[in-house]
Amino acid sequence: MAEQTDRNSMPQPDTDICIIGAGISGISMAAHIGMMCPDRSYTILERREEIGGTWDLFRYPGVRSDSDMHTLGFNFEPWRHEDAIADGPSILEYLNRIADERGIRDNIRFGQEVLSADWDSMTARWTITARGVDGKQTVTTARWLYFASGYYDYDKPHEADIPGIGDFGGDVLHPQFWPQDYDYSGKDVVIVGSGATAVTMVPAMTDKAKSVTMLQRTPTWMGAGPRQDVWSQRFLRWFPEKFAYRLTRWKNIALRSYFFNLSRRKPERLAELIRGRLKDELGPHYDPKHFEPPYNPWQQRLCLVPDGDLFEAMKAGKARVVTDHIAGFDAGGIKLESGDYVPADVVITATGLRLVLAGKVEVSKDGEAVEWPEHFFYRGTMFSNLPNLSFVFGYLNASWTLRADCNARYACEVLNEMARRGVDIAVPELAPEDEPEAVEPWDYTSGYLNRAKDMMPKVAAKRPWTLAHNYLEDRRDFQSRPVADGVLRFRQAPAAAQHDSAPEHEKIAAE
Repeated sequence: MAEQTDRNSMPQPDTDICIIGAGISGISMAAHIGMMCPDRSYTILERREEIGGTWDLFRYPGVRSDSDMHTLGFNFEPWRHEDAIADGPSILEYLNRIADERGIRDNIRFGQEVLSADWDSMTARWTITARGVDGKQTVTTARWLYFASGYYDYDKPHEADIPGIGDFGGDVLHPQFWPQDYDYSGKDVVIVGSGATAVTMVPAMTDKAKSVTMLQRTPTWMGAGPRQDVWSQRFLRWFPEKFAYRLTRWKNIALRSYFFNLSRRKPERLAELIRGRLKDELGPHYDPKHFEPPYNPWQQRLCLVPDGDLFEAMKAGKARVVTDHIAGFDAGGIKLESGDYVPADVVITATGLRLVLAGKVEVSKDGEAVEWPEHFFYRGTMFSNLPNLSFVFGYLNASWTLRADCNARYACEVLNEMARRGVDIAVPELAPEDEPEAVEPWDYTSGYLNRAKDMMPKVAAKRPWTLAHNYLEDRRDFQSRPVADGVLRFRQAPAAAQHDSAPEHEKIAAE
């Protein structure tokens, strides 16, 4: 695209807001622009050929949400499917419907892998370079850059050090790159891992596989929950749809918040509650070796087992859990350090994902590379001393969409404040001498998070320089703290100031 020029020769961007990614976060931002900033233009650059992000990429057996859809769904659009824990195709259907009904699809440029984004302080513009599927590069300029690219590396998962796997004679697959129409009928399947992906795949594959084994080094806290929300169905009978959706949403937010806070205040009590439920679900099949981790609940994400499907598969003899360390492989299976042997035709390495920031886009400011660890998070969505840029890094203890909706709304409020003041730039300013003490970005022990700490922006203990994982507190902060909080500064671009000398305009810009 080529920049346009107005009568004052001030370069005009191709679009007001450039959104990178057409998954949940990108669709949320586009919808909020339509509702709150209808006079602003936006363009979504999406590297894939379909919307949905993670939900379009992940196609492994049983792929589903591990959060309820009344909170993983958007705050502005009720989830209407009967299942509160939904499969991937249902989630994609929901996202596509919203994109079509709100005209979002018309603003998406598919097949565009964003390579770089450079901020020019003189003109207050982002220049975004992308590469199409044909290899050709395109350039888009924008006033605001919104990263809705998630935090997974879609090209390369975490490669765990699995000793001797090269000696295995069967198929080795990773869930992130599941082969289309792969047939595992009648095969012995071993899923290496104990996280949400493994817990999802095990019961889903028992319908065709000869056997399914979940091989784990360390157990994960997990608990059964209903696939359908009984209270949601009751609310829908009693109240209008939107009000019923809000009631269910807040019920689930409150429940999740209660149990998470319990994990921090009285972890032993929550552990005992989960342990009791597991014993009830599994009966004689319960073995603490397989189901009691050496850490407290919510030090790593707690795995949801909808309708207890994993436990039912175990009780029916269709699946089993083995807790051991891998000693090596041979052509027909896995040798364990205990001396046991697990026969296998297929090994699935559900060993985790890799985190990346900003979708691996090379971000720069006036030609100098942005080093994320040199900046502080600001209100969980912007960054110290980086203008006109916001970002979605979802909650680690709640639905991703709760943060995405908060951040999208806040970005629109900032854009509207800029329009009211007639300015081009909004930047959270933080002088070196005023920097607060940096703290750990989270108190979780998950491997994928620990591996990513070195790439993270800094986090302070107190707002606004923090990345909190508390939706209720974030919501209160966004409602009570004004956009113009004295930290977020507003100003004109130098190039624009040369063409505008109205004193009343300068006055409001300086507020």
